[in-house]
Amino acid sequence: MKRAAVLVCAVVASTACLFTPAQPAQPTTGVPAASEVRATPPSLAAPPQKELAQQIVASAENGTLNWRSAYAYIEDIGDGQGYTAGLIGFCTGTHDLLTLVERYTRDHPGNALARYLPALRRVDGTDSHAGLDPGFPAAWRTESAVPAFRAAQDKERDRVYFNPAVAKGRSDGLGPLGQFVYYDALVFHGPGGGQTSFDGIRARAMQEARTPAQGGDEAAYLGAFLDARRRAMLSRHPGIDTSRVDTTQRRFLNEGNLELQPPLQWQMYGETYRVP
Repeated sequence: MKRAAVLVCAVVASTACLFTPAQPAQPTTGVPAASEVRATPPSLAAPPQKELAQQIVASAENGTLNWRSAYAYIEDIGDGQGYTAGLIGFCTGTHDLLTLVERYTRDHPGNALARYLPALRRVDGTDSHAGLDPGFPAAWRTESAVPAFRAAQDKERDRVYFNPAVAKGRSDGLGPLGQFVYYDALVFHGPGGGQTSFDGIRARAMQEARTPAQGGDEAAYLGAFLDARRRAMLSRHPGIDTSRVDTTQRRFLNEGNLELQPPLQWQMYGETYRVP
């Protein structure tokens, strides 16, 4: 499978996996009362919208709209995060792959990956393959043929990335496009308050524009968030291709498609994708 060369794993600290939903914004001077603020927006978690979200992310992560083809993917792409694997880019160096295998092994102790848990714990936080080569990639591909492991990947994706993004986006008054913008940022940057992590990006965006839940304009806030995210991407990886912001999410925003409704067309790393 062709993997997008610019993929960078989300850096997920062990404590960050328990992502706490934001509390509703407190009324401040100049912010409309709750009755004046947009009603609770529709959720990206509705099945057709969630499927669309996975397709768009897969165009960035895997160079395909067929996101289900990525379960067995595994490769060291040279980004300093060790092996990148699975449908959302779990990494041996960023704790999320270790967490996935630990959780899966609790329910399926005889799986092909269980024997690598000691090595995965040792290399966590590094780019090392010590104890993983040469057998770990083959074991990952073997286990990815097991429906239970594919389901475990889905579950961990939702627990760490998708569900928190939807919850945080809705609490900020964002519709499906805004929730997707949060989701893709969480996948790429990971949760956490660092300057290039999701919460740090959101905090900087809120310094520039109010969220809809605070009475702000949704498009203006999303523009500020994408600006902050682009700066974070370039700060972490100077010269990186920022297609997933510039010619994908920014395009949807400029088209006024806040509900993220098909038909959609976007460019990712120079390739055009369409969803009818």
